Amino acid sequence: MSYSKISPELYRDAMARYAGHVQIATADHDGIKRGVTVTAACSVSDNPATVLVCVAKGNAANRTFVEAGAFALNTLAARHQPLADVFSGLVPMDPDKRFEQGVWDKMETGAPTLADAAVVYDCKLVEAKDVATHMVLFGEVQAIRLGESAPALIYLNRSYHTV
Repeated sequence: MSYSKISPELYRDAMARYAGHVQIATADHDGIKRGVTVTAACSVSDNPATVLVCVAKGNAANRTFVEAGAFALNTLAARHQPLADVFSGLVPMDPDKRFEQGVWDKMETGAPTLADAAVVYDCKLVEAKDVATHMVLFGEVQAIRLGESAPALIYLNRSYHTV
C-alpha cells in the first residue's frame, strides 16, 4: 500500500471518510443562545461522566460556550436532518432564528436542550482548550435525557446517512 505526505487538502479528504454521529452543541449566556451542528464529539470518561466537543475557534460566536460555562450535546436521530442543516448554516437563517426550529427546553445547566433528541448530555464546562483551529470543550455531564430509540443520523463522505 502506498501513502502520501499530509497536506490540508488530503487531510480534509481523509476526514470526509470519518463517519461521525451528528449532534447539535448548544449554550446560553445571558440570553444569547448559540447552537452548532458538530460531528467532533465523544465520551471521555464514565467516572465522572465527561464528554468533549470541538467547535471552530475562528468563529467568535463560539466563545458563548466558554462564557456560558455550560453546554448541551444534543444527539440527533435521522428525522432531525433538517435541523442539522439549520444549525450547520446550510439553510440560510439568522442565528437568532435557529432555535425557533424544533422544540427546545432546559435541564440542569440552563443550556438549550432539544426535547426530542435521541440523547441529551447536559454539561458543566470543566475545561476549554485551544488546539490548532478548534476549541475542545470538556463537559462533566450533569443530567442525561434518553429519547426515543430511532435510526441515528451519521455524516460520512460529505453527506448524511442513517444507521
